[in-house]
Amino acid sequence: MSAETIALKTVAKEERPDRAAAEEAVRTLLAYYGENPSREGLIDTPRRFVDAYEEFLSGYAEDPVAILSRTFEEVEGYNDIVLMKNIRFESHCEHHIQPMIGTAHVAYLPGSRVVGISKLARVVDAYARRLQSQETLTSQIANAIETALQPRGVAVLIDSEHQCISTRGVHKTGVSCVTQTFTGAFRDDPQMEARFFRLIG
Repeated sequence: MSAETIALKTVAKEERPDRAAAEEAVRTLLAYYGENPSREGLIDTPRRFVDAYEEFLSGYAEDPVAILSRTFEEVEGYNDIVLMKNIRFESHCEHHIQPMIGTAHVAYLPGSRVVGISKLARVVDAYARRLQSQETLTSQIANAIETALQPRGVAVLIDSEHQCISTRGVHKTGVSCVTQTFTGAFRDDPQMEARFFRLIG
């Protein structure tokens, strides 16, 4: 099963709880941990919490392949690496729902068409703004570019810090996790892979 298929296996809209149920769930959690959800400082917390997570998880409403659908063929024969590096993203790990913050480096070798470079950053955000594992996020970005652009190769490298490690559990700060996916020429040609690493520096 591809990462794209996994990403689409979400709860159908008609099966989702409504806003009132979501806010009540937050009140239940506050009470579970010993708080009084009715005290002044917390009275509006359920509303604020749901608002915040609607923003954090807004990627579920995005179609990353559609974002890449507007392409261009008139590039005067350009056929070398297209790279966007140091794309900052904010995500949340699916195991503890804690922030996962880092940078993505995304490159592709055009086939017959290219895409506006801002769209690469938008694809990163569309997948990052979901509950994620970093490994899945890396694959999803590469798969979307492969599907939409049919390039000669894709390279994605993500470097991020997971707060589920730095603020709980083992409490290790300053530790980053690196994942990478290469397809096509980036996977099959060691020189092309080496060029990618030189470019991201």
